[in-house]
Amino acid sequence: MPNNPSLLILFTVALNTLAQALLKLGSGQNPLNPYLCGGILAYGLSTVFYVTFLGKLNLSVAYPVVIGLTVLATTITGAFLLGEKVATIHWVGIGLMLSGLCAIAFGKLI
Repeated sequence: MPNNPSLLILFTVALNTLAQALLKLGSGQNPLNPYLCGGILAYGLSTVFYVTFLGKLNLSVAYPVVIGLTVLATTITGAFLLGEKVATIHWVGIGLMLSGLCAIAFGKLI
């Protein structure tokens, strides 16, 4: 298990994003299909990394950073890997959200 908070964020966000994509691919199929099972497993692993990350930062910093980066990564995955159309205003919203995340993250460093 990585001890570096940046790596923990990366693994948590990557696994959350993978879980979202797999659940999307498995939706509307047999409940025990490999996509759904893989998505559930990815969520479980991401939770382990997230709990470890929570031990290193305040919840008021950890939660918005992980969720915000997951929204960004999931939107990119949906658009580029799943071929979903993402409206321009959606990208604008993500940009605004990222500016807020920067304020939260950099505020912790000051």
